[in-house]
Amino acid sequence: MSNVEQTVSIMDIDFLNKTKADFLEECLYYRLQQGKKCFVVTANPEIVMKAREDAGYKGIIQSADYIVPDGVGILLAAKIMKQPLQERIAGSDLMMDLLGFAEEQGLSCYFLGAEPDVNDQAVREALKKFPHLKVAGHHHGFFSDDDQVAETVQQSRPDIILVALGFPRQEEWIAKHIGTFEKGVFIGVGGSLDILAGKVKRAPEKWIKFNLEWLYRILQQPFRVKRIVKVFEFMIRIVFKRK
Repeated sequence: MSNVEQTVSIMDIDFLNKTKADFLEECLYYRLQQGKKCFVVTANPEIVMKAREDAGYKGIIQSADYIVPDGVGILLAAKIMKQPLQERIAGSDLMMDLLGFAEEQGLSCYFLGAEPDVNDQAVREALKKFPHLKVAGHHHGFFSDDDQVAETVQQSRPDIILVALGFPRQEEWIAKHIGTFEKGVFIGVGGSLDILAGKVKRAPEKWIKFNLEWLYRILQQPFRVKRIVKVFEFMIRIVFKRK
């Protein structure tokens, strides 16, 4: 992690310990206004476990400018370690805040990832919510020529690059290509374009308030049950490490 900030280390991954509001105001908005590059990872327990098992991926995560806690499991782990994080910073929330800021400041965004129809619909929904948003371009996530797509994105000169390719692919894509860009806030947003497009419903506020968004997602997408195994393994390792 290249920035000297207050962090909490969980399995060698340094999570930024700020509120979402402070992170946006002090870090992302500032970099956007200065035309500086940065790489943001929104990490949950599955990403931390993947980093633990894959040294190459771990290096990519650690190279990010900011790693923020996207997942109640991360907050619980930090609490167990008696180094509590201030709050969860969800990738989908960051995305919407960045789109609003981009519209306000006349900045441009690129939407990369998801299925072709979902990608198209996500852009349409973004423009409904933010009518004056500058869309630098968009491309679905079903491509094999990384370099060609990266060149297309680069030529559009976006200020914000939303990469919804799922982990570990989205972080790998950013790490591989960010060096060829002159500017841009690069952020992996996972399934956030599916939510924006309306393909997947975001949990109601009460579910989010009680940290049950993960359960709501499982009820919507039962195939995610398999991924919960990694979350349990993560929590077990945290508890035993604490003991």
